[in-house]
Amino acid sequence: MNAPLTTEERYRIGGMDCAACAAKIDKAVRRIDGVVEVSVSVAAGTMTVARRSETVIESAVTRDVGLLGYSAARIAGRSAAVPTAPAPTHDHSDHDHSGHDHGAHDHDHAGHDHGDHDHDAPAAAAPAGLHGHDDEDEAAGAPWWKTRKARLTIAAGLAIVAAYGVMLAFPALGHWPFALAMLVGLVPIARRAFMAARFGSPFSIETLMTIAAVGAVAIGASEEAAMVVFLFLIGEMLEGAAARRARSSIRALSDLLPETALLEVGEGTKAVPANALAVGNIIRVRPGDRIAADGLILSGTSAIDEATVTGESVPKRKAEGDAVFAGTINADGLLRVEVTAAATDNTIARIVRLVEEAQESKAPMERFIDRFARVYTPGVLVAGALVAVLPPLLLGGSWDEWIYKGLAILLIGCPCALVISTPAAIAAGLAAGARQGLLMKGGAVLERLAAINRVAFDKTGTLTLGRPVVSALVPFGTTDETELLTLAAGIEAGSSHPLAKAILARAAEAGITPPSAEDATAVPGKGVAGRIGGRALFFGGLSAGADRVSLDDATRVKAEAMAAAGDSVSVLMADGEPLGLVAIRDGARPDAQAGLQELARMGIGAIMLTGDNVRAATRVGGEMGIEVRAELLPEDKQRIVTELRAAGFHVAKIGDGINDAPALAAADVGIAMGGGTDVALDTADAAILNSRIGDVARLIRLARRTMAKIHQNIVIALGLKAVFLVTTILGITGLWPAILADTGATVLVTINALTLLAPRRGA
Repeated sequence: MNAPLTTEERYRIGGMDCAACAAKIDKAVRRIDGVVEVSVSVAAGTMTVARRSETVIESAVTRDVGLLGYSAARIAGRSAAVPTAPAPTHDHSDHDHSGHDHGAHDHDHAGHDHGDHDHDAPAAAAPAGLHGHDDEDEAAGAPWWKTRKARLTIAAGLAIVAAYGVMLAFPALGHWPFALAMLVGLVPIARRAFMAARFGSPFSIETLMTIAAVGAVAIGASEEAAMVVFLFLIGEMLEGAAARRARSSIRALSDLLPETALLEVGEGTKAVPANALAVGNIIRVRPGDRIAADGLILSGTSAIDEATVTGESVPKRKAEGDAVFAGTINADGLLRVEVTAAATDNTIARIVRLVEEAQESKAPMERFIDRFARVYTPGVLVAGALVAVLPPLLLGGSWDEWIYKGLAILLIGCPCALVISTPAAIAAGLAAGARQGLLMKGGAVLERLAAINRVAFDKTGTLTLGRPVVSALVPFGTTDETELLTLAAGIEAGSSHPLAKAILARAAEAGITPPSAEDATAVPGKGVAGRIGGRALFFGGLSAGADRVSLDDATRVKAEAMAAAGDSVSVLMADGEPLGLVAIRDGARPDAQAGLQELARMGIGAIMLTGDNVRAATRVGGEMGIEVRAELLPEDKQRIVTELRAAGFHVAKIGDGINDAPALAAADVGIAMGGGTDVALDTADAAILNSRIGDVARLIRLARRTMAKIHQNIVIALGLKAVFLVTTILGITGLWPAILADTGATVLVTINALTLLAPRRGA
């Protein structure tokens, strides 16, 4: 029986600043009838809801999220219908990638519309006084002090100042002015606690805060209660600022797209909105302009700055037939470009979408901490109650003293810092990678990357350029290299054969304009013949050349030596006499050897797995100093990767994402190489957009740095709590330091995670 279909919808969530917010939203939405799965990303400010197709729940989602104090607006686009399946465990060893066909994952990229984030559903209005909807402020670019959270914090601070004034003027009122001042901040917090409990989250930080503040007033510590609420609001405001900073690091990519484009209309141009461009439109891009869409150059030549997409700082020279990406900069030439992708599916939009979706997927460590927090928070309530009750009952202690300590423990025990420690670092790591052209599909991939100690490379198109280049020119007699290359280029002009392209490219590099050939004809299976300057020329393989003229022993030995090194050797003849040899090979990437050496310095071994012949593979492997396994079928590559994993290695497989699909699926992490192509973005677990071998080391180093930040954050979160727990029991610290232990730790772990976004040399 076929599984019932589900529909995936994505929502933009406003006012969500920490993992506790995400947990409350997750629980509330899961309770809605028809919801199958929920995934919430604090860093992206998004939520994906999988629901049964026949159930209409959009209004229920926006209503319930709004009641919690947040806003929810569905991201416009067509919903994706997918078969219902059990929630994934993210155990990579069990993934049936079946060729890593991520194109079939039904994410409905065209509908996600991350290019402009239009909303086709109004945001649910939250009740007044609830969680500040800083999303409107953020969208408007408002400074932090103009956000709703900041306004509430300022109001609470002014109320405390007023309470001090009233107390000085009317001492007889005692602590009650501070109790009233406390209500300015506590009422919204208490309402949030009530709504969270109603929707399945009774043990929220708001609940702990409310109990602690009311309890403090009950024992006459209203001044401290007011200050605790004020400090809590300050902490939330800082969390909001940090969350906005992390979110903006990815959304800033969308800002790289120009607002308008010059659309060709007849003989002229017309300025149109860039997001209105359609596939097949032709646009003109002036020098200095940002390119408004993915496309192919129809005419013109220019240097293109692709740093925004690939992280490559050196502009690339591009000409007719080359692909260009939205958001990149045209440096010095006028280009005519045919649009190949709509605004909702251009390279920048797909990168933003990929990272946001990755941030919604939880890493194993993050899921463990979430489970731990679900037990930990009720445990904190029990511990606080026991500290407040047992010493007075059993040891004759002061009720006020021990109730006070119990309330402080409630604040110390808040799990916010612990819960945010992992997702904050993972989100920052994913964002930092995206800005460098290093894409990872979620925290689970990032965790596995950090453990990699063996990398298996494909050869063609990965360690090598994947296209032939001229490796040697060997002229005979009075012929020199320039004449040899000129005649070879002339006879090959107009051919689309890869070897011909290599010769023409070498001639272009040397500034040679190929002469026109007369009567140029292909000799099937042998080469090409024609006339240049009255001379009858033939250019073809050694065996074909030997049929036309006998080669001396020295020439044959030289040719066989080049062929033994893995080169393809051709001979150029004029009027039956050999003029020279041209050797062609698949050239190694310029940075390949340095990239492999960097992996070795990191303690990571490398191996080449290729289907190419042993001779060519051995030559490349020898040049790079890498172990070689050649003449492999796809199943052989898969077997070798499986054997490496069985031997205890954590293996990353680097390839083109298609031909190496079985090996990519068998590896701990499959990594696709490609300059912003669909393969690079939609295949495997990670992608390196700039196709640099050195970026493999950068990717793994970034993953290791991210995991180090996670471990540091956990130590910060638990360490501060342990210190303040002991000092509270001993009576050294009270409610103020307790709330600082919570909000302070939350801010510290968030800032520590955000350091991953800072530019880092060599990382």
